[in-house]
Amino acid sequence: MLSKRTALIGVAVVATMVGAFAVWYFLTSPSSALLRPNDGQTVARGEQVYEDHCASCHGVNLEGEPDWKSPGPDGKMPAPPHDQTGHTWHHADRVLLDITKFGLKKFAGADYQSKMPAYEELLSDADIIAVLSFIKSTWPQDIRSRHDKINIAAAKRAEQ
Repeated sequence: MLSKRTALIGVAVVATMVGAFAVWYFLTSPSSALLRPNDGQTVARGEQVYEDHCASCHGVNLEGEPDWKSPGPDGKMPAPPHDQTGHTWHHADRVLLDITKFGLKKFAGADYQSKMPAYEELLSDADIIAVLSFIKSTWPQDIRSRHDKINIAAAKRAEQ
């Protein structure tokens, strides 16, 4: 039979481990995350919506348009890639949702020239989240992890 002291130490060790896990989970799980890149149904839906509404500009393989960092002859910025070579993953989920829904002018200013339409009238939030989930599902794990950290930082800023 265990002594009371041994039992108390065991309980303390288990409680410490559970507490450490909770802290680790809180710090590494993006509480503001909207995207679901591990949800097969969401990703499949997003891939279809992407093909229907996004691939013609951003590319079938998410490669974007050539020379996407420089304005085209019309003065408008070409579509950037959504793969790991682009800057999509540099933005928190909420920003990506809002850019897609409301357009770039909200973030880049009224003078910003882009061919990117606002999808507020065309796609539901669920469709936009599905597209963005599909995009994130294609990123290498290190980029996905970095994006998760961006979401964590955004959540912390929102709490302040």
